[in-house]
Amino acid sequence: MDLSPQDAVLEFVRAFREQDPTLALSLMAQDFTFTSPQDDHLNRDAWLEQCFPSADHFDLPATTLQIVEVGGVVLHRYEYIVAGRTYRNVEASRVQDGLVREVEVYFGGAV
Repeated sequence: MDLSPQDAVLEFVRAFREQDPTLALSLMAQDFTFTSPQDDHLNRDAWLEQCFPSADHFDLPATTLQIVEVGGVVLHRYEYIVAGRTYRNVEASRVQDGLVREVEVYFGGAV
């Protein structure tokens, strides 16, 4: 896949939303790590086991508000709904050679 860093991140989000592990794996670097306020540097296997199945937690797919690459990091700000409440998060993702290598999630509060 020859994707821009922003497109790689959006495809990775789509793989999560659609629960497509084959697509997710095709976009993840071997040394992938995922960090959030609830998770500390999960590797590929741990993320696929612990986080990937949680897409049904969201009432609706997330809506991208902004996505921009700054200094080799894709910043993706999005809005989503859980239990009828709207929230916003930001993810900082490093993409190298078309693969998502690292995702850091910063949780926002209810809007």
